[in-house]
Amino acid sequence: MKVLKFGGSSVGSPDNIRQVSNIISDYLNDGEKIIVVTSAMYGITNDLIEVGKAAAADDENYTELSDRIVSHHLAAIKELIDIKSQSSIIAQMKFLTNNLEDLLHGVFLLKELSPRTLDLVMSFGERLAALIISSYLNQLGFPCEWLDARQLIKTNDQFGNAKVFESLTFENIRKYFESHQKLQVVTGFAGSTSKGETTTLGRGGSDYTAALFGAALGADEIEIWTDVDGVLTTDPKKVQDAFPQISLSYVEAMELSHFGAKVIYPPTLQPAFTEKIPLRIKNTFNPSFQGTIISEMTENKDFLIKGISSIENISLINLTGSGMVGVPGVSSRLFGTLARNEINIILITQASSEHSICFAIGPDQTDQAKTAIEEEFSNEIMNHKIDEVNIESGLSIVAIIGENMKNTPGISGKLFDALGKNGINVVAIAQGSSELNLSVVISHFDLPKSLNTLHEAFFLSNVKTLHLFLVGTGLIGSTLLSQIKQQEEYLFNEHNMKFKLVGLANSRKMYFNREGVSMESWKDHIDQATEKSNMQQFVDKMLHLNLSNSIFVDCTASQSVVDVYEQVLDNNISITTPNKLANSGPLDHYNKLYRLSRKKNIKYLYETNVGAGLPVITTLNDLKWSGDWIIKIEGVLSGTLSYIFNNFDGSVKFSQVVREAKEKGFTEPDPRDDLNGMDVVRKILILSREVGYEMQIEEVKNEPFIPASCFAVDSVDDFFKELEKYDDHFTDLLEKAQKKKQKLRFMATMAEGKAIVGLRTVGQDHALYNLSGSDNMLSFTTTRYKERPLVIKGPGAGAEVTAAGVFADIISIANYLP
Repeated sequence: MKVLKFGGSSVGSPDNIRQVSNIISDYLNDGEKIIVVTSAMYGITNDLIEVGKAAAADDENYTELSDRIVSHHLAAIKELIDIKSQSSIIAQMKFLTNNLEDLLHGVFLLKELSPRTLDLVMSFGERLAALIISSYLNQLGFPCEWLDARQLIKTNDQFGNAKVFESLTFENIRKYFESHQKLQVVTGFAGSTSKGETTTLGRGGSDYTAALFGAALGADEIEIWTDVDGVLTTDPKKVQDAFPQISLSYVEAMELSHFGAKVIYPPTLQPAFTEKIPLRIKNTFNPSFQGTIISEMTENKDFLIKGISSIENISLINLTGSGMVGVPGVSSRLFGTLARNEINIILITQASSEHSICFAIGPDQTDQAKTAIEEEFSNEIMNHKIDEVNIESGLSIVAIIGENMKNTPGISGKLFDALGKNGINVVAIAQGSSELNLSVVISHFDLPKSLNTLHEAFFLSNVKTLHLFLVGTGLIGSTLLSQIKQQEEYLFNEHNMKFKLVGLANSRKMYFNREGVSMESWKDHIDQATEKSNMQQFVDKMLHLNLSNSIFVDCTASQSVVDVYEQVLDNNISITTPNKLANSGPLDHYNKLYRLSRKKNIKYLYETNVGAGLPVITTLNDLKWSGDWIIKIEGVLSGTLSYIFNNFDGSVKFSQVVREAKEKGFTEPDPRDDLNGMDVVRKILILSREVGYEMQIEEVKNEPFIPASCFAVDSVDDFFKELEKYDDHFTDLLEKAQKKKQKLRFMATMAEGKAIVGLRTVGQDHALYNLSGSDNMLSFTTTRYKERPLVIKGPGAGAEVTAAGVFADIISIANYLP
């Protein structure tokens, strides 16, 4: 025999009642013996509470709400029941609703709604639902009766949350079913005292009703039918990837329900636990799905934990003081006074030093708890043996739960690693010796982020979701997005990485979509965006979204973007960028960003600052961190200048080579931005700082090779005219070099803490001699690579290689994140 309980959403409309009836008929047609327990129709219990309060408040409009409740049930009867059978059903309904209206009129006259009267008012919802469902089942040919559970479930007189006298209730249920063989449709939620006064079993008490009937009759299984596929791994409203668990143990389910899992009501489990009756949570609207089975032993061992639950709003009270150390009875006095004041404690933690005790309670009891503690410890507080009571509000509790946690090393480490790398501060920690539950107190603002972070770490560890915020959608930014699009299927299938482009900004507009923007249609979204680009507002929005595994990608050359780096890092969001301004700007700012990323334990990557996609900074740091000493760095660090001097062979004038470089896109629109050498200055400065030298940009010696008169003219055309005047000069430099079998190279050098850039000649024995095209080349002379320097060579400019370097940094950050 099975007990089937249907919740309010399952019986919320005539169509839903038809679906419920189909489920019931399938059981009956298969020869199963069942009992049906029903909740009130969806929203009706809340409506009954509201109408009761309105009547007590002398609000004459309470009758309008009362009429809507009646009309709602009347409409359901008229839609479900054949017209020839409606009159008798409507008469039964009217008998109930007339009693309700008389009761509400009395409340209105007395202007009082006692807990006892409210319980009676609320009980009408289940009674009306049971009447309608049983009538519809009879019409379908399944003989049944509706049973008012108040006849059988006996409780004390704690109205609103009555305690059930189980022995008497079980005896009543067994006696009743000995003489009633028809299918019973039972009202949930309500019971009665020995005086016949109506009581309720607490919100969600219809589940408890089902468990009581199941335990009394020795049911094979109790099924709770709701609107989800079972007990989910976490709150689906906050974590889209939540999925149903196949099985839970009783104790796991109790822990989950205590910490906010809404599918089950905590007292429901106790009668089933005692009688070892399995409970199954099923979806009325997906009845073929197996749901979640809750039994004495859990079956599913696939995951380290079974669920992540939470309590939204709590306050943390701290009691501290030197007068607590080694003094017996402090805890007894503290929790005794809280118990006497009926304050419910959710979580407790105490330092081993005995210097402090902190505990979590509901925010509505904070003032009452503070007053009670201050009265109890007034002498100690007055004598400064105990400090003033400290209260922290705006907090939440997150708990990971599961029997598999017991004796499994690394669970706590995994939790704290995941939270820490996402910048989520843990305020308090609690874990029992059973190792069934590990609870942490965090900021309420971080709750959704925490749930998503932990859910991914424990349940989706094979899939890592990266939330990207990209500033700069020009050549490099757009190329980066194309590369991600091209590789996203491979990265998901082979490396379990999933990318969500959440924020986009260019110099004009910005656009956000929490669920992610398609890598194919991002341009349409940014083009059609209406929000004007503002860097501070972009960061504020990113921080407000507070998504796990967020990465800030700067593909601009803008100082305004650099100005927000500190705020981004300070909020535990990793950065990757080809923008050189931050690392070649003031030394204090460079050091501050470096220290901040270390302090926050996050990544600040800028491999593409030097050499585009070449592994320059990574190699340099590998050498340094492995104990090698950098003696000298030499390099051609400008793709533009590399191209110019590799193609200046005397066959054409120098000015013509520069002009061709501009026409082919190797230079900036104004070639002087490349020829002034400042880009190379910034790069060698960055490398010098990476080596460990505290250097300002003014300390890098820049030896200009272009005459000053070329920079004095206004237009690019005038620049070329002026440059032509010096063609003979450059031809002379070239010929002198060729006579010595040398080549011209605009190169940067760093040695002994001094950096210089300028035009040099190199011979055949120099690493930079064999350079071609627009390639960059660097040589590191170190204590280990002294005779033959370590050389890195390859394309050092261009959107494809630069974007690829940024992409590689993103992958590196992804591998670091939990």
